[in-house]
Amino acid sequence: MAPQQRQTETDRRLRPAVGLVVVSAALVGAVSIAHLPSYGVREATVIWAALISLVAIGFRVKVGVRIRATNHDIAWTETAIVIGLAAAPVPVVVLATGIGVAIATLLARGTPLKRAFGIGKNMLVAAAAGLVLQLLEWSAENHDIGQAMIALGAAYLAAVLIDELITLPVIAMATGTSLRKLFRDDWDLRVTAALTRLVVIVGTVLIIRFDARLLLAVPPLVLSLHLLYLSRVRARTEQQVWQRLAQTTDALNVVDLDEVLTTAITRAAELFSADEVEIELRDAGRIARGGTTGITYDGPADERTMQGAVASVPLEGHDKSIDVGVLRLRFQGPVQLNERERYTLHTFASALCTAVRNAQAYAELARVAQAHAHAAAHDALTGLANRRHLLDEGNEQLHNRHADGVTALVLIDLNHFKEVNDTLGHAAGDQTLVRVAERLRGAARADDLVARLGGDEFAVLLRALPAPAVAAHRAETLLATLHEPFDIDGMRISVEASGGIAIAPATGGVVELLRRADVAMYQAKRTGQRIATYAPARDTADLGRLTLSGELPRAVADQEFTVNFQPIVDLGTGEVIAAEALARWRHPTHGMIDPLRFLDAVERSGLLPAFAEAILDQALIAAGMWRDAGFGVPVAVNVSPRSLLDARFPSAVLARLRAHDLPPDRLMLELTETLTLSQLDVVDQVLTRLRDSGVRLALDDFGTGYSSLSLLSRVPVHELKIDRSFVTAMESSAEAAAIVRSTLDLGRSLDLAVVAEGVEREAQRHALWELGCTAGQGHLFARPLPAGTLLAALRRGTGGRPGALATALHDAGAVVRLPPGRRPGARGRHQPA
Repeated sequence: MAPQQRQTETDRRLRPAVGLVVVSAALVGAVSIAHLPSYGVREATVIWAALISLVAIGFRVKVGVRIRATNHDIAWTETAIVIGLAAAPVPVVVLATGIGVAIATLLARGTPLKRAFGIGKNMLVAAAAGLVLQLLEWSAENHDIGQAMIALGAAYLAAVLIDELITLPVIAMATGTSLRKLFRDDWDLRVTAALTRLVVIVGTVLIIRFDARLLLAVPPLVLSLHLLYLSRVRARTEQQVWQRLAQTTDALNVVDLDEVLTTAITRAAELFSADEVEIELRDAGRIARGGTTGITYDGPADERTMQGAVASVPLEGHDKSIDVGVLRLRFQGPVQLNERERYTLHTFASALCTAVRNAQAYAELARVAQAHAHAAAHDALTGLANRRHLLDEGNEQLHNRHADGVTALVLIDLNHFKEVNDTLGHAAGDQTLVRVAERLRGAARADDLVARLGGDEFAVLLRALPAPAVAAHRAETLLATLHEPFDIDGMRISVEASGGIAIAPATGGVVELLRRADVAMYQAKRTGQRIATYAPARDTADLGRLTLSGELPRAVADQEFTVNFQPIVDLGTGEVIAAEALARWRHPTHGMIDPLRFLDAVERSGLLPAFAEAILDQALIAAGMWRDAGFGVPVAVNVSPRSLLDARFPSAVLARLRAHDLPPDRLMLELTETLTLSQLDVVDQVLTRLRDSGVRLALDDFGTGYSSLSLLSRVPVHELKIDRSFVTAMESSAEAAAIVRSTLDLGRSLDLAVVAEGVEREAQRHALWELGCTAGQGHLFARPLPAGTLLAALRRGTGGRPGALATALHDAGAVVRLPPGRRPGARGRHQPA
């Protein structure tokens, strides 16, 4: 809306109120004309000239106040009116007031509406004050000073009240300012001014009593007092402005940019009495605008131009080297800021510039700090939480778990990931990790925390589970998302993973939870399962169980580790062709302890060489005892992968064989299928030396490990052992049966012996025999036995045949059709001495 249009709209709103004032004043004027007294020409000239000049000067001598775009004046008119009433009749003063104000407004060139309002209002003020004097029976001849002061005070009070009651509502309507605020502002100055003017009125009346002609000396006196009052008003205004400016700059001392802009706009609108304030920040391309009630727009810079009178100032520092934007003040009508206001505006803009820069600097520092905090808590490659974040979040969760249900952790490790890096390069490996992270994040729930712990190891913290059993279902869902192949650089890559689940323990925090999940994950890898749940019975490091690790040195020294033997049987004849040594711990307090509870602890301790030598010694002693009894049964001993990393291991094995006077082929070392076997050159050297020395090698749990076929191309084994899980499932699972069949075919093609583990029923023995498997072990033939007990069983035999633990599948001397590739004496078969 254009300024002229706004002025027209304001005038339209004011016309009814101004019209009411003018009509009322016209009626008062008519009554006054009807009651005019008669004067002589000379006397009338003096009285009318004095009254009209007094009122005109009183009206012109003003203190100007700007409220937004409207200028308002505080004049001495009421003083002139009351002085006139003290010396002249009310009708004369009323009409003289109208004429004097009309002359003064004509000289001021005000708008017709303002002129009409000024004339009408002051005539009503004169009439009200005169009416009060008449009611109090005022008489200029009354020499009682007390009564005179009371009457003049009452008249002046009536004049002031009528002036306020008529003027303030009109100002409020014209400016949109609160009536209460207008009445409250500078009330102390107004009261002081009223008292001063009352003193002027009383003093002037006393002067007039001596000679009415002295009334001509009053205007200069009023002017002098006005100048004094004006000086005080200006000083007070300056003080208030600087106080408000100081308060505003203090309020700008905040670090939030939005709060800075809000404070600046509302305080500037009040400080400079502006209709609208706009702040433009150039670097941010942002504009905020509003008024005393707050911000009305905050967003990108737009094409809107501010209408009306606009005062703008750059937001720059004191040295003018920094310019962050522009501050603009808008006024609906024409406004020219005075020198003091312009200086104040520049001071305010400088303070605002500093506040904006401080807030922007703080925001940047906060952003950098947040970025650093995020980087410190998240994996740079995948964006997942890192180990530190998992520990922090997990510990907080466990601290509050009484209100959040069950907490569990799933630890996920990718299988064969090294092959992706080695074959396709690290870039493809990184892409694979990113894709795995995306799938895990997508499969996790909103309350879960997905983390990458390093390498190809991930963890998912499951929170607020309704029951511990739900963790296994959730873990299956997570790993199932990895089954679908990934498209990496145009190639489809399949990823397999192993997972371990642990429920939050009562003590130990997330560190213990991670350890338990790690134990479960490696249990899954060892057993060929995709997922395993933590079980204390399998935990060799559980501090709450027996504290076995601390007793290992004593157990080795006291020879508490013993060996039982499970025979390996020719499936066709039922004869024992070898025996596998299985370590046991005969604890003096806790009795016989299963190896699952201590083997990992032995490997992690420094006692592995001593433990391995003790077990090997007992196995070779048993083999020597069986040989001396006429049973040339070789013995098979499991070898820890860590032993294969020791270049001195072959020498130690051969030394024990010589000590027990046994040929190397009486010993079979069973190797667990792990990455270690195919990764390090030292392993190749150890295995090659053992094989070249005549020691026989077997690959245990074949088919459940990492890369069975690639292992066979490097590891010089003589025998494959089919994992018991395939043997158990072969009758009900076509897939398991196919694995057994393909393993047997592979053994025949490579001229390797094949032993089936876990044979527990006669039907399994027959099925394996029909498939071409020549050897097996399991509870069908015998459970693990002490060396002496096994020797007794060999002597006793079965069906009158010493050395046999099962009846033959065919009669002696019968013609048996052997499956292709099966022949007595094939390389890798256990041969009697």
